[in-house]
Amino acid sequence: MLIHIPPDTSSSPHPSSLTCNHPANVSLRSVHALTTRLHPLSHAANTSISSTPSSRPDPPSGIEVLETENFRLQCFQTLTGTKFLLFTDPQQANVDVIIRKIYELYSDYVMKNPFYQTEMPVRCESFDRKLGAYLRPLNSR
Repeated sequence: MLIHIPPDTSSSPHPSSLTCNHPANVSLRSVHALTTRLHPLSHAANTSISSTPSSRPDPPSGIEVLETENFRLQCFQTLTGTKFLLFTDPQQANVDVIIRKIYELYSDYVMKNPFYQTEMPVRCESFDRKLGAYLRPLNSR
């Protein structure tokens, strides 16, 4: 799971102390793992006598969207298993487009960085700059 905490020197005298968001990481992993086990069609699939491979439902993929009156949580999981979580206003339009653009920036600036190690916090200034430049106009709407 990717948890990106951009450097912010205005709110904390020691921004480097925010290298890991372990409780959130564990909680969100747990919610995602739990929702992969919940499948509304699993009971119907078990009661079916003849089930051909083409008629089987797709396996559950976990949480994709969680909407409340205060926020919307969108989850995008890559083919490699990296999860991108985006918290937005419930009225935010084109969240799928936004999260895919974030993934594109991550692919271009983080994964192609020879110094980045997977499963480690993202420390890539060019990614931070490009992500900020992309999100800033969206936040001002």
